[in-house]
Amino acid sequence: MSETLAKPTNVAPIDTQARADIVLANPRGFCAGVDRAIIIVEQALEKFGAPIYVRNEVVHNKFVVDGLRAKGAIFVNELDKIPTGSTVIFSAHGVSKAVRREAESRGLIAFDATCPLVTKVHIEVAKMRQAGMEIVMIGHKGHPEVEGTMGQVESGHIESAQVDAAQLVADSDIHEHDRVDESADNGMYLVETPEDVLNLTVKNPEKLAFVTQTTLSMDDAALVINALKAKFPLIKAPKSDDICYATQNRQDAVKIMAKDCDLVIVVGSPNSSNSNRLREVAQNQGVEAYMVDNASYLKPDWLIGKKKIGVSAGASAPEVLVKEVIAKLQILGAAEVTELHGVIESVVFQLPKNLTNSAAKIKII
Repeated sequence: MSETLAKPTNVAPIDTQARADIVLANPRGFCAGVDRAIIIVEQALEKFGAPIYVRNEVVHNKFVVDGLRAKGAIFVNELDKIPTGSTVIFSAHGVSKAVRREAESRGLIAFDATCPLVTKVHIEVAKMRQAGMEIVMIGHKGHPEVEGTMGQVESGHIESAQVDAAQLVADSDIHEHDRVDESADNGMYLVETPEDVLNLTVKNPEKLAFVTQTTLSMDDAALVINALKAKFPLIKAPKSDDICYATQNRQDAVKIMAKDCDLVIVVGSPNSSNSNRLREVAQNQGVEAYMVDNASYLKPDWLIGKKKIGVSAGASAPEVLVKEVIAKLQILGAAEVTELHGVIESVVFQLPKNLTNSAAKIKII
């Protein structure tokens, strides 16, 4: 399904006759990994001063990126656009080993904002390859997380994933150093759909494993995993589910909410994978659903005849945007707001030790 966003509108409210109620999914919005990545950029700006360079958008949300840019962050697609010796931050989606080597060779001071749950997948890939296994990655071609994960293994040699153990608890541009080698010379294959699995040929089906992008639809991923197991009965799964807790929790919350709604609004930017998946989850429940970057994208005619409007937000969308959407919906004729009960998230991620001398942690509750 193409990842689309409604166009902004500035029209006057209309008479919806029956005022629709608003229900809020819970949990929604920022996860621990996103919050950590944003704080890393903010602390680097505070400690070193502007400019601070960030390779790719640190998280996929326009409001967040624009806010950090206003504070002095400079977002670049390639490291060669960064002056030698400057400070660079790798985005929450992770980077390939080639990018890390380039940063070191150019004398850049690098801080890693990769989500620890993405790093977990990088470690899985390294261990699988060290065990002599080929790997199938389930993910969206072109997404920076996929490019970073596929780039953990390179043709001709295998390297161990490097990670600060304290970090772990438990559609975007393709850049030169992140390009996926789909010939699988590096022992990895990329699939997105069950149809891709049917066309997949591996060198040794008896030594095969799979990993997934952390922000996939759980339902869609399950279809691909089932197809892999049907075609390759001996394929090994990761020790724990790669789809992250925040993705699962937000999708489950939207499924529950959508059952009682006739309209669902997801707050998120068009390049946010997890936001797009929330919209799809609602649509797959047979509910009319739209994704909006901010309140200006809401359309009054969406509310016509609606009795209950569900609102959620992707893991990279801040709560301030949710509040603005609610306010705009009420201007357009919606009435009471009810927040649903949901999973309480208490995941803790540490900040990089080389960025702060304190034992600062981020806790999302």
